[in-house]
Formats: sequence, C-alpha cells, structure tokens
Amino acid sequence: MSKPTHIVRFIAAEDNRIHIGQLVDTSRDVGLDSLEGKEIKAYLINGTIFAGEVTKQVYTVKQLLSPVSMEDCNYIRCLGLNYMDHAKEANMALPKAPILFTKPRTALADPYPAAIPIPKAAQDGTSDYEAELCLVIGKTGRDIPEDQALDYVLGYTCSNDVSARTMQMATTQWSFSKGLDGSCPLGPVLVTKEVVPDPQTLGIKAIYNDQVVQDGNTKDMIFNIKKQISYLSQGTTLEAGTIFLTGTPAGIGYFRQPRVVLEDGGDIRVWIDKIGTLVNKVRYESW
Repeated sequence: MSKPTHIVRFIAAEDNRIHIGQLVDTSRDVGLDSLEGKEIKAYLINGTIFAGEVTKQVYTVKQLLSPVSMEDCNYIRCLGLNYMDHAKEANMALPKAPILFTKPRTALADPYPAAIPIPKAAQDGTSDYEAELCLVIGKTGRDIPEDQALDYVLGYTCSNDVSARTMQMATTQWSFSKGLDGSCPLGPVLVTKEVVPDPQTLGIKAIYNDQVVQDGNTKDMIFNIKKQISYLSQGTTLEAGTIFLTGTPAGIGYFRQPRVVLEDGGDIRVWIDKIGTLVNKVRYESW
C-alpha cells in the first residue's frame, strides 16, 4: 500500500457506489477521457482524501465526481483580481492585499457529464467563466509562515469560478453573484503537492466551444500561493478541507470584445498543467 498522488472521486461501474481512488495511468488527461468515453481505471483508496492508502483493488470509473465532496469541504475561499494581466484588462489598480470573497458548499459541482446550471436569475446574457487553480488545505493551521505554507496543502485541481456579472456589478460584495448552486465545478483529479512542488509554474487555459479564451500562467499571480495561505491564516484557523480558488488570468467573457457569454448547451473547459481538463456543459434551468 502507498500514498496517493492522483486522487479521483468517482462512481464505480462494478458496484455503482462512490469511492475515492488513485489513477492507474497518471499520464492520462482523465477529464478528456471521460468526455470521450475512454476507460478509466483507479486503485481503491482506503481512508479519506486527507489520510488514505492505495490498495491493489482496481475499479472502473463510471462517472467522475468533484475530488472534494461537500462533506469534506468546510469553506470555499476565493481571491479576486489576483493576476497581473486580469487587473490590466479590468483597468484596475493592483490590490495592496488579497481580495477575498467566499462561496457556499452548495456551489460545488462535478466534472462532465455534470452540467453547470444557470438559474433563471442569471440568464441575462452576462453569465461568465473564470479558469482557476484550486488548492485544497490538507491539515489544519493558523498564523502560518510563508516558508511553511505549502506544507499545509494537500493538492491541486482545476476550478471554474462561474459568475453572474449583472448581480456582481450591482454590489461591492461578490459572494452571492459567484455562489449560485453549481457555480464551483472542480476536477477532474486532485494531484498532491508532491506532483506539483512549485504551483507558480503552471499554464492555465479556459476553452469555450473549442476556442481558447484564457491563456495564462500561475507565475503571473499578484499574491502567490504561499502568500495567500499565510495572509488568510492570520488569526484565522484554516481547517483541513478548506478550498482556495486562487484567481483567474485575463480573458474573461465580460471583458472580451465582443463579449463572450455562457450559453445554454455551451462547452466550457479549464485546463491546467500537470492536472488535466475540467469539462462541463452549460445548462439553463427552466424553472
């Protein structure tokens, strides 16, 4: 038995139950494999995503789920305006401290075949995407020094900070407009910090209907991962299971000319180096 490096949460074809597992073939982009109907195998993990050991029992993945369950997630912390090029496209001054907003756990959503639900209240032509590197805190800490910050990270995955722009622009507080149900899909795999020893070297893209609409790199963060963890742990306990959405590069739909909007039936993908591709369709709710 060994410690996992590429963690998936999934429904197994063999028993139709939810399990966590270690990918058998870690070289594959399982997000694209799932979309294309290719077989995905995983070794069963005994335990939790925080303390699990890989067994020799192999399951077939029937459906990928968010690598972090709603039960394991206690808080979703999100950084706004955290890439140099995004601040430039927004014509906004660089922040002097990390800009924090939050999402509720009910915002969590699965990769494909799960869809991003756009509620009636946000079907006004301003529903938007934001490709983001997501980190998951693996052990509880407080007042964490920058030079120890990465010790508290369990791993990284792809995320999409789906945003309702009309709602966002109506107030200075963004949590509601970015916290709608299903507005935080994660996946397809959680790679541990051993796989990504330096999170500031990762290419990140958003692809909408086969067009690359965001193409950035985590080296362009204004506040890097270490600074984020250290700053947000000041006098504040970061519990294991806390999720950080770490900001988005330039290219969001709201600032593109012409604007790009998440339309019903659209295909939105987030790709990040060493992680793979988070794929979702867009579905407009009818009630």
